[in-house]
Amino acid sequence: MSDEPEADTADESAEGLQDGDFIKLAYTARTVEGGELVDTTDEEIAEEEGVDTDEQEFAPRTIILGEGHIFEPVEEDIIGKEVGDEGSIVVESPFGEYDEDQVRTVKSDKIPEDSRYPGAHVDIDGEHGHVETIVGGRARVDFNHALAGQDVEYEYEILGEVTDRLEKAQGLLSMYFDVELDMHLETDEVEEEVETDDGETETETVEKETLYIDQNPQLQFNQQWMMGKQQILQQVIDQLDIDRVIVQEVIDGSGMGGMMGGMGGMMGGGAGGEDLGDIEDALEDADVDADEIAEELEAEELEE
Repeated sequence: MSDEPEADTADESAEGLQDGDFIKLAYTARTVEGGELVDTTDEEIAEEEGVDTDEQEFAPRTIILGEGHIFEPVEEDIIGKEVGDEGSIVVESPFGEYDEDQVRTVKSDKIPEDSRYPGAHVDIDGEHGHVETIVGGRARVDFNHALAGQDVEYEYEILGEVTDRLEKAQGLLSMYFDVELDMHLETDEVEEEVETDDGETETETVEKETLYIDQNPQLQFNQQWMMGKQQILQQVIDQLDIDRVIVQEVIDGSGMGGMMGGMGGMMGGGAGGEDLGDIEDALEDADVDADEIAEELEAEELEE
């Protein structure tokens, strides 16, 4: 039997978008029963549902197929499709099955006073849940995910395939941080120590493709960034096929200028409101006085 038909079949199965492709995706997810909004990239839909759009940005997401950036059934439905295609897929219990054992009674003193009411969201011993009932010193808390046991329908549209590497980097980082970052790619010449064939080391100049990222002040104090930036940036390096990432801390000089201006005012007040010229004149006068005193002392020593 000829292998050609199998090769043709393999080629056809590989058509369209595949694992590893960067795509820009718009979607809205709702519970199948009740139509409760779960997630959306559409700001208008979020506003209609009463979501506070000032607290977060709503825009199409850049994801990498096959990397788990969205639920697996949604990825599988996208594979093989083309830019511009739309789809709808029901994901069964994406937040897990409902577990009755996760509804437990706890002492009410483990709950902050301002959260001791039915429906309040609480964190107890590292677990998140919501209060069902509270009577006296006991509270009934459900530690299941709020959407546990519910099927969710995703309606999506593939808006484009992302090929620009800077856009890929921004898309990757935006999965973790809702911050727009300034970045650029450069090829740097770097001196490295390398081992020669005879086991010696020598220094040679090599080229390294480098992604420079200006560290946004919002990012600097982000706990997820501080704890996980090594892993996150390694993913950027692997996905963009670059050599390294350099994160640069940017200090805005205008802030320091304002401080210096304030210090100048303080100095002026301390000098009785004198300007810089007055201070220089005063210093020159001090130098003259010092010279005169030295001459007088020298004359006294000669007389003795």
